[in-house]
Parts: sequence; C-alpha cells; structure tokens
Amino acid sequence: MTTLLAVAADLIAIAILTFGVYFPRHRRRDLVAAFLGVNIGVLAVASVLGSSTVGAGLGLGLFGVLSIIRLRSDEISQHEIAYYFAALALGLIAGLGDVMDLLHLGLMALVVAALVVGDHPALYRRHRNQLLRLDVAHTDEDALRAHLEAVLGGRVTNVVVKQIDMVNDSTLVEVRYVAAAAAPAGAHLGPRMERVSAR
Repeated sequence: MTTLLAVAADLIAIAILTFGVYFPRHRRRDLVAAFLGVNIGVLAVASVLGSSTVGAGLGLGLFGVLSIIRLRSDEISQHEIAYYFAALALGLIAGLGDVMDLLHLGLMALVVAALVVGDHPALYRRHRNQLLRLDVAHTDEDALRAHLEAVLGGRVTNVVVKQIDMVNDSTLVEVRYVAAAAAPAGAHLGPRMERVSAR
C-alpha cells in the first residue's frame, strides 16, 4: 500500500509540474514527453531497486549507463531522449526484478503509457517551436512579436532573442506559438525568412 501511495503521489506531482507549471509557462511540447518519460522511468527503476535484494553499488552502476545520453546534443531530440530512457528503464526493471509480479508489470506499463500519452500527436498538436532568422534587426520586442504573428499566422506565446546582428541587419529568435487550425507549421514563412529548425 505504501508503494502505491508513493506512485500516486509521484504521478500527481509530475502532472502538476509538467501540465500545470512547465507547459503553460514555456510552451515546449517535446519536453512534455521528456519529463513524463524520465519521471516514470526513474520512479519505476527506483521502486524496483528499493524493493529488491540488489546491492546499491550495482544499482548505481547500472544507472551509470544513462551517461551515454547526450542531453545537450542536437543529435537527439527531447522526445527521443524520453523514449531512450524508457527503453533503458524497461530493461532494468525486467533484468533486476527477482519476481515479475503485478508491481513490476504495472511499473513497466506505466513507462509505456507515459510515452503513449506524452508523445501522442493529438496532445498540443497546434503548438510549435521554431528557431528563425529574420532579415531585420528587431530591438523592439512588441514589434518583433507582431511581425512573427503576421508571418507565422498564429498566436505567439513566447519569444527568445538569440542574436541581433546590427551590421548584417538580422535577428535570430526562438519562437513558440499556436498555429492556426488550418495552417501547417511554417506555411506562412516569407521568402526572406529562414527557418533554422522546428520542433
């Protein structure tokens, strides 16, 4: 019963953190899957390690394999990190559990369910995150926001200016916005605006 209460408390906490705090503030959809996958994965692995006879040293050593994930690299996206971690967590649960009881099966199902829900295409499907280079050096944030909304055809929720080049008259921005219902991502990009990346 204590374990079930801990799982329920963790699920409530991560739901509040992800859906109630992080996304409303930062509007980055791909990290929703990352947070859910990592949290449920850590919960499952920690629960198994805590309830089994495996030594703490071996458990920490197995966690060391997570160091191969390059969290700050552009070579792997955030939702791919979540899937990667979930795969590691499932392997550790199955490999370390002495008995594959209902608890172990339930924890593994939670890892899978977290990715099914967190990375579902219908979840925040109109929210976009793009890195754009504009051909104007914008120093007025309100004018920049209005320009981006006109060009992207959506409601801008967050703008981060990465670079302003006054010599070459350009601005590099990371923009998060809600796309119009009928407009695909980047459909309104003008000929003089470069899309650096999109998430």
